[in-house]
Amino acid sequence: MIPNAGSYRLANARLHASLTPGLAATYDSDGFALADIAVADGRISAIAAHDRAAISSGAVDLAGRIVLPCFLDCHTHIDKGHIWPRKPNPDGTFMGALNAAGADRVARWTAEDVARRMDFSLRSAYAHGTRALRTHIDSVAPQEEISWPVFEMMRDAWRGRIELQGACLLGIEGVRDTKWFDGLAKRVAAAKGVLGVVTYMVPDLEELLDHVFAQAIKHGLDLDFHADETDDIAAISLKKIAEAALWNGFEGTILVGHCCSLARQPDLEVLDTLDKVAKAGLAIVSLPMCNLYLQDRRADQTTPRWRGVTLLHEMKARGVPVAVASDNTRDPFYAYGDLDMLEVYRMATRTLHFDHPVGDWPQAVTATPAQVMRLDGFGTLAAGGDADFVLFKGRSWTELLSRPESDRIVVRAGRAIDRQLPDYAELDGLMVE
Repeated sequence: MIPNAGSYRLANARLHASLTPGLAATYDSDGFALADIAVADGRISAIAAHDRAAISSGAVDLAGRIVLPCFLDCHTHIDKGHIWPRKPNPDGTFMGALNAAGADRVARWTAEDVARRMDFSLRSAYAHGTRALRTHIDSVAPQEEISWPVFEMMRDAWRGRIELQGACLLGIEGVRDTKWFDGLAKRVAAAKGVLGVVTYMVPDLEELLDHVFAQAIKHGLDLDFHADETDDIAAISLKKIAEAALWNGFEGTILVGHCCSLARQPDLEVLDTLDKVAKAGLAIVSLPMCNLYLQDRRADQTTPRWRGVTLLHEMKARGVPVAVASDNTRDPFYAYGDLDMLEVYRMATRTLHFDHPVGDWPQAVTATPAQVMRLDGFGTLAAGGDADFVLFKGRSWTELLSRPESDRIVVRAGRAIDRQLPDYAELDGLMVE
């Protein structure tokens, strides 16, 4: 359907208002308008409201199919990806995941092992239509000396296909060894990465956060936290992060993931936290698939009673940038997943109610993570921008989100890519104990 020539026109495409700034058209109740897209030399040369004469003049008629910009996945763990066959979660709990992943890391994470699994993950994401991806990188000593060089190699190898960002990952208690942590921050800065930690309600949390912020300021780094991935209502490290950002006068970008406990806290606590998050300029990413899997899993095999996601609607109402992302894939933290952001958005729509109205929720997997990741021109469709988009068969949200759309067409630099997904059998040699 997509011409292989350098210039062509796509007519009668269905574009969403929140993702096509500047398009003057009539939008339906789903936020879609019919439009024509002109592509030349790998870029979008024009977007305009659909003109019926375009089809008779040789444009490809998309018959109202939805076209979205390529996705951005701002919270993943591709260094952990696909270890499930050799190290499954024994009971589906968070602690079961933590212990299994830690044991596998110590025993198996050589540079070759990490590289092969990361490459497999990136090929999957690319085939599904992802244009940029941020991965957390386990950076507990001595793993940081193994995984960061692999990350840099992968980032260079994939440049132009997937813009790859890396954020270090360690528990906040690791910051107590200030000499080692300062060395890690320097290492992350050298790799042009993002400084990240997992926060818990430890007695010296505020002091440790101050040191994290100090190192980020010293090296000019953005920050990326895991926070409150628990149902414990006493877990308020999201608020502590916001407070630390304010009293440190931090001017970089801060992304905070999970924030599950917020949904279970008393209203006054929630309102105080939300106000501080908005004032501090934090961005929030929820991970609906992984948190549905881990949160409220019960040892007595009774049914879970909450969804594990955070308060994105309330945050968005306060102007807080909010996103959703893949998180873990086929590792002890989540046994499933394939870095398919359409699947993530489908799950988020059902779990977090990204509908009635849809509004600008599609930005949660496109324009908003692009903003957080500082990737100008990503996540929208506009004249002069790169011709990077995904063409679906669905013509409405109910059609798009009801099927896997496994036959979608991914266009990069104006040309349809080969969407062949890697075969799991490629990893069999890594799975032998």
